[in-house]
Amino acid sequence: MKTREVPDVSLTVQHVLHAAEALRGVAVRTPILTSAALNEELGREVWVKAESQQLTGSFKLRGAYNALAALSPADRKRGVICASSGNHALALTVAARRFDVPAAVVVPEDLPAVKRRAILSHGARIVPYARLTGRRDALVHQLAHQHGLTIIPSANDERVIAGAGTVAWEMLQEVCGLATLLASVGGGGLAAGTALAASGHDPALRVFGVEPAAADDTHRSLRVGRRISIPPPFTVADGLGHSEPARIPFEINQRLLAGVLTVSEPAISEAMAYLFRHFGLVVEPSGAVAFAGLIQALDDLPDGPVGVIVSGGNVDWNTYKALLDIAMARMEASHHAAAVLH
Repeated sequence: MKTREVPDVSLTVQHVLHAAEALRGVAVRTPILTSAALNEELGREVWVKAESQQLTGSFKLRGAYNALAALSPADRKRGVICASSGNHALALTVAARRFDVPAAVVVPEDLPAVKRRAILSHGARIVPYARLTGRRDALVHQLAHQHGLTIIPSANDERVIAGAGTVAWEMLQEVCGLATLLASVGGGGLAAGTALAASGHDPALRVFGVEPAAADDTHRSLRVGRRISIPPPFTVADGLGHSEPARIPFEINQRLLAGVLTVSEPAISEAMAYLFRHFGLVVEPSGAVAFAGLIQALDDLPDGPVGVIVSGGNVDWNTYKALLDIAMARMEASHHAAAVLH
């Protein structure tokens, strides 16, 4: 078994730039979108980075591929393993196939069917665990030891974080004058990579993480100044349901983030509806959380244009339709009530 070594240097924007070179010709440079109707409605210029249209349907390919590219040929030949709620598992599977590397993924028993089918279609071995009671990390280490596999964490890895940072770096090359950048928080890798990219671009740019209020481990940890654990959370944003922030991302986020916003479950589904209505994007709940932060905390954000990273779009159709129907009905009722009052 091999666990990724953390170099005795601090991650900087240079690591993000090196990841961008490694990903050239591999990761899609995803669209950056704006909507005149939404800007008028919110009274703010908003730009959306549609990582839901990335290969594998989420930003996770960037970090997984960057980490695999850094392995020695001997380590790659032995194979890799990860634990994931789905998107990192799919990303590692696709990256491993590009390198002709065997991959195993430890995923929840209730993994959405769309993610399970995609992982299997790329030839990875799926090992399920019980989300609320299973010892996921212990299982990963056991399998890695038995089969000589290298563990590629979903967030707690410097090369994974640097790869995730290329999302924001691309956005900052194309959109000038952003005052705020919002990224979702699960293990914390995307937010940490985003903050690193921003730190090398414009020190005045403020980066906020956004996480479900039902899974607010990073928000609580930042408030007390150390990583703390919460009970296994339940949130519709299944990819962000972490009990504790990952160590390396937390150290970066503690240093560079302006803060972490928390959003309600209804706000997440309403964000999915906004993204469909204004941009035609089909987004999974976890992928819509940063946009939910924009809607819920708009008046508390710094003045000026806002960038939002829409991190993924791998959602089961029945789940998506049910959440969208509920959100649309709630939004229509709210608009009707507002019209009656006026």
